[in-house]
Amino acid sequence: MTWTGGCFCGEVRYQITGEAYNKTTCHCPSCRRATGAPAVSWFTVALDDFRLLLGIPAEFRSSAHVIRTFCDACGTAISYRNDAMPGEIDVTLCSLDHPEAMAPADHTFTGYRLPWNVLGDGLPQYPGLRSEGISGGTARTGSGANPGTPDSQSVAP
Repeated sequence: MTWTGGCFCGEVRYQITGEAYNKTTCHCPSCRRATGAPAVSWFTVALDDFRLLLGIPAEFRSSAHVIRTFCDACGTAISYRNDAMPGEIDVTLCSLDHPEAMAPADHTFTGYRLPWNVLGDGLPQYPGLRSEGISGGTARTGSGANPGTPDSQSVAP
């Protein structure tokens, strides 16, 4: 499969060849703050399958182990890399040219979900990481439901 995408202004373009996995909508505070949105949909690909076609996104180390990239001209969030997962990159699903062609499979970090962001899509909801278990489809709200910040976790959103 080949996917293309980029930022709002067109200064950064990328191509992905390979399978997407870990398709999720993340509700963690760091994703919200980095994008200014109530939640962010991501997918993961092998780092070797991600190639920049145009421009070089700016990098921001949002925690000791996480680098987020964005277009420094328009601010579009592009990717997330965690040092603990060196062979992977998470890409913002809505930076794809055709985001309607790839849907999230679940919600992660719903323990941090904003109370007014009501979920009704029927997808699995994980209070934190998928490895921590499922919440039975009922979102939990509040802050501080998980120790530490999501950026400090050992896996991507």
